[in-house]
Amino acid sequence: MKPQKLHKLLQDLEQELLRLGYTKGSMTFYRNRWRKLKDFADKKGQEYYTEQLGIDFVLEYFGITQDDFSRTLNQAQTQELRVIRMVGDFQLHHAVLRRYLKHRKLLTDPYFIETSKRFEDYCVSTKDYSKSTVGHYTKQSGYFMDYLVAQGMHDFSGISMDTINAYILTLSGFSYKTVEQNICSLRAFFRFLLGEGIVSTDFASKMPMVRARKQTSIPSVWTKEELTKLIGAIDRANPKGKRDYAIILIACRLGLRCKDIKNLRMGDFHWTEKKLCFIQSKTRQPMELPLVPDVGWAVIDYLKYGRPKVDSDCVFVRHMAPFLPFSEGDHLEQLILSYMERAHIPRLKKRRGMHSLRHTMASVLLEKETPLPVISDIIGHLDTNSTAIYLKVDMERLAQCPLDTRFMIFP
Repeated sequence: MKPQKLHKLLQDLEQELLRLGYTKGSMTFYRNRWRKLKDFADKKGQEYYTEQLGIDFVLEYFGITQDDFSRTLNQAQTQELRVIRMVGDFQLHHAVLRRYLKHRKLLTDPYFIETSKRFEDYCVSTKDYSKSTVGHYTKQSGYFMDYLVAQGMHDFSGISMDTINAYILTLSGFSYKTVEQNICSLRAFFRFLLGEGIVSTDFASKMPMVRARKQTSIPSVWTKEELTKLIGAIDRANPKGKRDYAIILIACRLGLRCKDIKNLRMGDFHWTEKKLCFIQSKTRQPMELPLVPDVGWAVIDYLKYGRPKVDSDCVFVRHMAPFLPFSEGDHLEQLILSYMERAHIPRLKKRRGMHSLRHTMASVLLEKETPLPVISDIIGHLDTNSTAIYLKVDMERLAQCPLDTRFMIFP
């Protein structure tokens, strides 16, 4: 494709931002920067946009060097870099990538809106996917349909593998997990389109695989000293502290996922049998765990002396009016970060949210020479391959892992 001259490229980009619903204030900002960029290019005698032109532009006008690109910039500098990156992305993909979207409604084309609704209903009614999965699949397939509109398509009659591969290229620079999640969403979407007769080609089977191993990253774990400091920073004399103590204890002692902790109901605690029984949100499989004494007493202390008197079957609720259960999108990360700050535990580059406590529990079981199948059962993995990622924490244990079937709980 023959590259567009800069003035035409900026004209098309302006029309795309208007289609996406960018506000009047945002458009004023971008037009001002584009005018400066065009004047700068004219002075340089360049008719076409290049990456080097953008680099020279932000250096000349805003004093941002190329070495600064990889550093943490302030909000104003980040906004100036966004201008040239948007121009470069639009030149390459003829689309405004998702990292820049500011409008509320992703889809505006009636045909694609209707298709998205049908796909969502298919995910819920036919496939019985979890609420989280339905949300991901609907949103990410919506990004693809919005990309089609940017390419001048208003149905699926003109798509091909070239179209799909061009869209996947727009994900360049995102993490492996994000790319994998998007491709997984598109596979489900194309299976739906094929089943509905909307497309006649099985694009799902032709989708590229992500060239990366699933277990590429080492999980975040806590040391015993760090956990002691974290738990010690919780004020268990006040109601919120009682709740947070019980939540953190459940995460690091029983290894529950954050969503499963939020979803715990009163009836899940079988006090006489000293068991915790619930249906896992991710796998939809029943889970039964021993209710170890300190976890049990922490929950009882919260229910008797800390929990607000609200009409909800959820064990854990917010401690600010109207005292509702935690929302779907609340990952309780702020809960961990606040106690890290109180305990003067330094933040690392790796994220340390609720899931890191689950990672820690699994790694401790591994240190106690608990075999992988047993760890998988305890933390609710359907496949031991999913559990194998925790072996990266201590590779020496991998060669020494014995065939012992003891059920060992975090001390």
